[in-house]
Amino acid sequence: MPDAATPHSDLASARRPAHYDKRVALVLQGGGALGSYQAGVYQALAEADYLPDWVAGISIGAINAAIIAGNAPETRVDRLRAFWEEITAPTAHFPTGIGLGAGPLADAQRKAGAFGAMMFGQPGFYAPRSPLDFLPGNTTTSYYSTSALRGTLERLVDFDRINAREIRFSVGAVNVRTGRLTYFNNFDDGQTGKIRPEHVMASGALPPGFPPIEIDGEAYWDGGLISNTPLAHVLETQPRVSRLAFQVDLFQSYGKLPTTIEEVTERDKDIRYASRTRAATQAFEAMHNIRSQVHDLLQVLPEEIRQLPEAKFLAGLACVTDMDVVQLIYRPFAPQGASKDFEFSRLTMRDRWEQGREDAAVNLRAAPWLTPHPPELGARVFDVLHDVYVREAGLITGN
Repeated sequence: MPDAATPHSDLASARRPAHYDKRVALVLQGGGALGSYQAGVYQALAEADYLPDWVAGISIGAINAAIIAGNAPETRVDRLRAFWEEITAPTAHFPTGIGLGAGPLADAQRKAGAFGAMMFGQPGFYAPRSPLDFLPGNTTTSYYSTSALRGTLERLVDFDRINAREIRFSVGAVNVRTGRLTYFNNFDDGQTGKIRPEHVMASGALPPGFPPIEIDGEAYWDGGLISNTPLAHVLETQPRVSRLAFQVDLFQSYGKLPTTIEEVTERDKDIRYASRTRAATQAFEAMHNIRSQVHDLLQVLPEEIRQLPEAKFLAGLACVTDMDVVQLIYRPFAPQGASKDFEFSRLTMRDRWEQGREDAAVNLRAAPWLTPHPPELGARVFDVLHDVYVREAGLITGN
């Protein structure tokens, strides 16, 4: 952990001030086994009373989001822990997580965990298909079955609670036929009706590993095929309200020059996913600042100009809401290998959970969102730990 991170026990001093009235959103990206980092982030937010009124996710983020939205606040962390402990349990075929220490032995353990996940699946999550499924004449469309995940979701998620709309809930999936990203929401009866386990499963149905999930006659794949972050969906949905969004990403954009093929593959994966999240965040920030400026400009224009068709068009873009986005990014200091997103060993899961909790604690103590919004900005993006991690990794700072 970076020096800036201090023990989570002092989060009482970082609790949400009584006067802070912005809505809070939790935006959870995809990343497979890396998702326990998000659970740690949520634990810190809950301890500091920054409970979200909207939680949105894609892929593993959709599963974490469903567990959060589908449980009472006092049981959410326990249910998250139950999920992550269950799916990282060593299998009878290939036990891992025996604690091999650091250095090469730790690397060997990570590789063993990934190999076990690939060969035998993970309890309560997915399992490899029978070789018979791949015989000529069969129509198998995935290497694994995710039927176990349905049972896990039904045990750990109260879908009646989600559909009661105590908090807003959204998950993204891709329509296989149209290639379009679709969001399933518990607040939009006209679009999706009631949220069911298959909506969550669809969001994490990454091909060709996992099969498409059928919903109302259409097949869906993992939303991360198009966008790994539901940030724009949350902040663009109208009517907009001023909001604080904690965006939890599982891939880092910065990294050292790789020196092995495995490091190349890991770096490639980081760049592919992190760049898409960064592009989406920057696009929203730029557009919302334009909306703010358009609103301010229209206020000082003469009435006759404001009645022009061009001015009325711009008025439709104007917005007075203030948006703050807090970037929480999983940034391990040591390489974890190209298989890190399907390395489900118990010890690694717990390390990621604790890092998420500590990273969130650093942000909560800094709380830059509590400073007044500059009048010229409609959106701000904070990455409190950026410089700490870049400095510790020996990288050059920059955008």
